[in-house]
Amino acid sequence: MVAGELVQEHLRADTGAPDDITVKPREPQGAAERREDHTHGAAPASGAEETDASREQETEKEAQPDERAAMLPDGGGGEAEGEEGKKLETRLYWRRFAVLTVFSLYSLVNAFQWIQYSIIANVFTRYYGVANDKVDWLSIVYMVAYVPLIFPATWLLDRKGLRLTALLGAGLNCAGAWLKCASVSPELFGVTVTAQVICSVAQVFILGLPSRLASVWFGPREVSTACATAVLGNQLGTAIGFLLPPVLVPNTPNDVQLTGHNISVMFYGTAAVSTALFVLTVIVIKDRPPLPPSQAQAVLPDSPPEDYSYKQSIINLIKNKAFILLLVSYGIMTGSFYSVSTLLNQMIMACYENQELNAGRIGLTLVVAGMVGSILCGLWLDHTKTYKMTTLIVYILSFLGMVVFTFTLDLDDIYLVFFTAGVLGFFMTGYLPLGFEFGVEITYPESEGTSSGLLNAFAQIFGIIFTLIQGKLTTDYNPLAGNLFLCAWIFLGILLTALIKSELKRHNVNMGADSNHLQAVSTKNSHYSLQTESAVFFVFAFFLTF
Repeated sequence: MVAGELVQEHLRADTGAPDDITVKPREPQGAAERREDHTHGAAPASGAEETDASREQETEKEAQPDERAAMLPDGGGGEAEGEEGKKLETRLYWRRFAVLTVFSLYSLVNAFQWIQYSIIANVFTRYYGVANDKVDWLSIVYMVAYVPLIFPATWLLDRKGLRLTALLGAGLNCAGAWLKCASVSPELFGVTVTAQVICSVAQVFILGLPSRLASVWFGPREVSTACATAVLGNQLGTAIGFLLPPVLVPNTPNDVQLTGHNISVMFYGTAAVSTALFVLTVIVIKDRPPLPPSQAQAVLPDSPPEDYSYKQSIINLIKNKAFILLLVSYGIMTGSFYSVSTLLNQMIMACYENQELNAGRIGLTLVVAGMVGSILCGLWLDHTKTYKMTTLIVYILSFLGMVVFTFTLDLDDIYLVFFTAGVLGFFMTGYLPLGFEFGVEITYPESEGTSSGLLNAFAQIFGIIFTLIQGKLTTDYNPLAGNLFLCAWIFLGILLTALIKSELKRHNVNMGADSNHLQAVSTKNSHYSLQTESAVFFVFAFFLTF
């Protein structure tokens, strides 16, 4: 079943097809009925029964496109396109790169603030005089805050647009960074918790934006790459969060004053950068360009219609079986990444003593490799649109990477851990933008912010559960037990991903490939194109494996 669906997905995503098709304009229903009346009126009376049967068949055929078109505003834009299949005007603006850059940078700083405590957990536990689990909660609070706040955040994104949501994310991120500067004292652990809570609220207005920003500002042949780049900013922040804190705040257990000074330097530097990025957000980020970048955006209204129901949008997503399967599988993979990132310091310190600096470098390796994987997967999706095939193979390779990492962690070879962490990160964090873009494709025309928000909500829920359970297993037993727990869940995610039915709704609108509106399709080169893309993909998968 899975293999058959993957072949069908290849055929649907054949990039040569749009150049060889002619889009037949949708005929007004009244005209069709008049033509039918005229035709049947001219028929002999003796063929009345046959004529009635033909009329019923034609009515059923016409009902299907209209029902399909009802999913889109104004009937899918059929009337707006005008006569003779004329396309709506679209345009790409250079400003889109500035918007993407600014968003990626303040997302980077927010991710840095998420992981800056956990990667030097031993330093903060000693400085504030608290247990390991208290420092773990400084990371877990990001996940806890996201779940209840994602619904008002996505509602705000749908109703008020990209700019206000981006301003809230950058502004709260800046406020939390400055409050941390006031928490540099051993007795002020509560202040640093409050500051981290503010940063975690900022994250709610950040994580759901990549797919929305990419769809609103970028064209159909670059949207997946743009989404991957936006996600990459968050990953880069995590990578820097693994690298810089161990360098800026080295372990000085016998000098509490020096430790406080080092923490202060890290906090003030973060606050200064956050302030500059908030100012840039005010200047650069807008809701949308003057003209839409793609046909899929052109057929959607600039703002929600008066009868728009956010509740109904959520219900539509919940009724989408493919999206529900993606929700759970995405939550498992991303939650596993959150858990490994949060507990990496503890896992490394349990197997290798006095390796705080290398723990940070291993985390850096894990995330940087994932950034490379994200960009490669984004480029691949823009070229082939083979969402399910790519997602499934990356999921399988993530599972294999997790198994290898699990059984090589305690072999007393720190350099081997660097390598296996890089392999794990390449696939595990490379999967993140795949889930976003796949979700947008199978839920179009529902809001990108709503689908991405739900994906992130499930990721946070699984992240909380996995971090708490894996942390308990690591503390009470050893890192092997905790990692095997994650391996079992990732294997379940593979099975769920294989069951997802791939229907590329957004891609079909962009390419004009809705079969109900096609007049003729040339298949001259389709077989050759399918063979070529299949060969290229499996060469790509072979390269990823090694």
